[in-house]
Amino acid sequence: MTQARLRQQLSLKLKSLNIPEAELALLPIRTGSTPKTIDLKRESLLLNPGEVAEISVRLSNRDREPLGLRWEVTGDFPRSWCQFPRLENELLPGETIDVTVNFLVPDNFFEAETALDTTVDNWRERSLKLDYYGVLHIYTTSRSSQAIASTGFNLFVRPQSRYLDFLPQIYREVDFVGRFLKIIETTFEPDVEILENFWAYLDPLTAPESMLPFLAHWVGWEIQPQIPLNLQRRLIRYAIQIYRWRGTRYGLRFFLHLITGLPLDEQIEEADKHISIREFFSKGFVFGETRLGEDTILGGGRPFHFKVHLRRDTPDRELDEAVIRLVIEQQKPAFCTYDLEIE
Repeated sequence: MTQARLRQQLSLKLKSLNIPEAELALLPIRTGSTPKTIDLKRESLLLNPGEVAEISVRLSNRDREPLGLRWEVTGDFPRSWCQFPRLENELLPGETIDVTVNFLVPDNFFEAETALDTTVDNWRERSLKLDYYGVLHIYTTSRSSQAIASTGFNLFVRPQSRYLDFLPQIYREVDFVGRFLKIIETTFEPDVEILENFWAYLDPLTAPESMLPFLAHWVGWEIQPQIPLNLQRRLIRYAIQIYRWRGTRYGLRFFLHLITGLPLDEQIEEADKHISIREFFSKGFVFGETRLGEDTILGGGRPFHFKVHLRRDTPDRELDEAVIRLVIEQQKPAFCTYDLEIE
């Protein structure tokens, strides 16, 4: 079958599924791409960074014999943007298939240096390249390297501005208005988002890391580098409650609960708790104040002593002994001594 006959028997049509709202005559940016590469008579596809855009390809076999086809997309755009499926089956006589070609521009397109027009040697004179072109070539599965059908299309990379939704329809027909509003939106939108979510900046659990020193200073909490950041957030949030119970058994247990993640177990016996703190206070043997009995100590002894016993609730839970001892030293009264046992 000759190439001329194949061209007559194969029908190729493109349909853009992401059509620009702006008037086509105002879309090309003359300083960003060569005017010869943009033909407004071809299909035009709007590309918003981070969003998938689609072109529908319709292939029809008007011959009496099946056609084995393969295709290729070329153009001046990065190849990583284009994703298209393989044509694995033959196109039967009279059969028509619709295939979708996807384009995805990276989220950081406008921040990346690769978006600059590399055809200009002087990097100071390079501008942002926003207009591209592409060509879809259809080949047979035979060894012939000549395409039996080709069609071109335009690709216009544009930022998506939400501010256009507040303007009359006539302003959407001018491409420059959308690009200009995106500059204003990019400048002021971060401040608007901060105001709308200001409550999250005042909560140590959700605040940015750069805000934590301010929140810690607000409640008089000293950030300690030995403690991981996720635990520091919890400590800052409950700092006032820690201050209120400092020097008590409950205060120490609550602090260890925040650090280790072990349950408080407030409703069970002390010896059975995951964070068990047992005190060994006694007066000893003092003449005139006590009697011989179980709490009598002759010589020495360790008054104001307590024992901290930690039991893992899960086998894979990690307990940092150095951090735990640091917490105990900070929370216990200065005259108390202690023993630590991690089970």
